[in-house]
Amino acid sequence: MGRGGPAGPPLFACENPVDWGATGIRGRALTVGGGRWQARGMSAAYELAQVNIGRMRAPLDSPVMKDFMDGLAKVNAAADAHDGFVWRLADGEGEGATAFRFWGDEWLIVNMSVWEDPESFRAYVYGAVHRPYLQRRREWFEHLKEAITALWWVPAGERPTVQDAEKRLTMLREKGPSPDAFTMKELFPRPEA
Repeated sequence: MGRGGPAGPPLFACENPVDWGATGIRGRALTVGGGRWQARGMSAAYELAQVNIGRMRAPLDSPVMKDFMDGLAKVNAAADAHDGFVWRLADGEGEGATAFRFWGDEWLIVNMSVWEDPESFRAYVYGAVHRPYLQRRREWFEHLKEAITALWWVPAGERPTVQDAEKRLTMLREKGPSPDAFTMKELFPRPEA
């Protein structure tokens, strides 16, 4: 994928989402400040955003995390190529978003992406490439009692920030599933256009 794009503030400092749909960009990686945006075409008025976090058992460069880090490029490439994939957070330091932290906690890493619909996201999560890593998650990440994944609908072309995701996961933890933050087990319908 090519790199380049408009100069701007670091991704995690953006207050307003960028409407990539208006740019005509399809399937290119863009560097925006400190983050790389992966974008694809949009077809519906709303798309599904997701965040999931993990509390690492050890530093990313430790032997404990080696298999996780070694598999990151493969897992992310599978997401990028999957039907229904729209965008994922990437840090520009590699293939993932491991440079970002959640709630200011140096041990919480974050994964964020946008999908056309829940079915596409579910098919990727439980698909042949991602599922083996999902099954091994306890080797790399502590078990957290609170919710670690939140979903919500975003207008097509809107890309959520880490701060947006922090708010959504907090809502889910404090109030349970709602149209503003929900889970794969308790989905809420796509808003009307």
